[in-house]
This record gives sequence, C-alpha cells and structure tokens, in this order.
Amino acid sequence: MKFLDQVKIYVKAGNGGHGSPSFRREKFIEYGGPDGGDGGKGGTIFLRSERNLNTLIDYRFQQHHKAGRGVNGSGQNRTGHSGEDLFLKVPIGTQVFEEDNKTLIYDFKKEGEEFIVANGGKGGLGNTRFKSSTNRAPKKFTKGAPGEEYVIWLQLKTIADVGIVGLPNAGKSSLLASITNAMPKIANYKFTTLNPNLGVASYDDKEITLADIPGLVEGAHEGIGLGIQFLKHIERCKTLMHLIDITDEDLENTYKQVRNELGSYSKDLLEKKEIIVLNKTDLLEEEEVKEILKNFSKNRDSEVVTLSTLDKGSISKIKAKLLSYVS
Repeated sequence: MKFLDQVKIYVKAGNGGHGSPSFRREKFIEYGGPDGGDGGKGGTIFLRSERNLNTLIDYRFQQHHKAGRGVNGSGQNRTGHSGEDLFLKVPIGTQVFEEDNKTLIYDFKKEGEEFIVANGGKGGLGNTRFKSSTNRAPKKFTKGAPGEEYVIWLQLKTIADVGIVGLPNAGKSSLLASITNAMPKIANYKFTTLNPNLGVASYDDKEITLADIPGLVEGAHEGIGLGIQFLKHIERCKTLMHLIDITDEDLENTYKQVRNELGSYSKDLLEKKEIIVLNKTDLLEEEEVKEILKNFSKNRDSEVVTLSTLDKGSISKIKAKLLSYVS
C-alpha cells in the first residue's frame, strides 16, 4: 500500500426532496382536499476516524464524494425517504482544512470520532402543510434545499508514541524491523526509506507505536531531501529516538545537524523527551564502544544508550527504555 498524507477532495451532501402538490382524487369523496407529503432530507456526509488506516491513499483516485438525494413527497401524505448518509473513513491523526489548506476545521485524535463535513438539504413541504380555514385547497408547496458542498483538504499527521529520527542510513528501518513486526525496505544506500513506516513493539504486555521518519539531511526544513514532507509526522510523538551511527567520524556534528533541522521546523520538537541511541555497535570493539559512549555522554541532558540490532538482549533493553519514556 502506498503512503499518502495529503489529498484534496470535493464533498456534496444530498439535496432535499421536493414537497408534493397532490390532491385526493378518490371515488365518492367530493371534497378530497390536499394530501401532498413532504420531501425527504438529503444525505449527510460524515468523516470517521479508523485505527486500522494509516494512509489517505483511498482518496487518491476517488476525489468526488456525494451523499444520496432525498426522495420527493407524494400523495396520500407520504413523506419521501431521506437520502443515504455517506461515511468517509480517515486515519487517526487526520486534519481537515478548508479549501485554502490553511484554516483548520477539525482534528481527529481518537478512534471512532465523527465529524459532519457537509449537511444534507432539508426536504420541501407538501401542500398539506399550507391548508388553513381560509385556504382549503392550497396549491403551494416548496422545493427541497440543496445540500452543502465543499472542497476540503485532508492532511495526515501520524500519531505514534516514539518518532525515530536521524540522518539517512543511520539504521532507523533496521531498528524498526528488529523491534516490531513492520517490514520496511532496508538497503545500504541513502534515502532507502521514502515514506514514514509505522510499527508496534510489544513489551511487558504493553504496546509502543513507533514511526520511522525518512532521513533528515541538512536543509530538510527548507525542502532539501525528503525531510520537509514528513517532519509533521513527529509533531505528535511523545518521545523522539535520535539514532546515530556510532561509526560516524564526528558524532557531535551529526547530532547537532539533526537537532538544527528539528528546531528550524518547529521549536516545540526540541522540547520533546529524547533518547539518543548510538547504533551499529557490533561494528566496533567493546572497549572502543565504551570510550565513545563515555565521551559523547558528557554534559548532555538527554540519555545516551548503545544498540546492536543483531543482539536480542540489546533490543529488549531498548524496548524497556522506550516504555519508561512513554508511560
């Protein structure tokens, strides 16, 4: 399934049915009088959040959505059926914007939330409604009101407990594959990850949701590389896991580069809890790893740990550590 986090769609609620101008025409009834029924209400369009969705790809090829029209009223005071409502499913974390793509209308943060995006038109009144002591045979009736129609934008901001950030090829996808059931593409070249990947890690009968964000190269907040497209997906993460390749020549510069991109996009990202993970420790000798960890951890506010995705014990420790951060 392809990942799509922004889409523009058109929604049109159903028009209301027209009222009926009918009169009774029955044998042996001399003064039949009006018996026109009301029109049915037009269908309403709802947006509903679903947990089992993580992309807006369903709206890539179907961008026009219309609810059912109300049925016209008829004789014998019969009211027309209401139009069928339309429910559009969206992932949790979807934001609804007006046509300008700037004015926020609604934000889905929980499963099962519903939002009326377009109300159906009211049904028209039949001529029976206008009968009075002075007007015994009214021919007046009203037409159904048109349903609301809008052009809206849907934007998805992934909701996860932990957002995994770092430079390209730091091992983010390998980590996600090691501690969750996710199967991201893994290869030894930059920008292997082209879309955010979600995974769920289980530990101590509890679950942690992790989001693997494509690599943040220098200038990502200005549109360089792929980062600018996906930085919004870590805005709602409770904790950031900053993954660094321990074999990099300048770990301090690598760390600051990613932090600068996060801060340039939004200062709020720098306020989130952070755990720094020095990855690929299996490529170095144990003593060398200890020395690097000692030097890099000096005068640092965030906790620094080491990781080898080939070591099951190391993976379990990371799971336990993450659970303590998000609980």
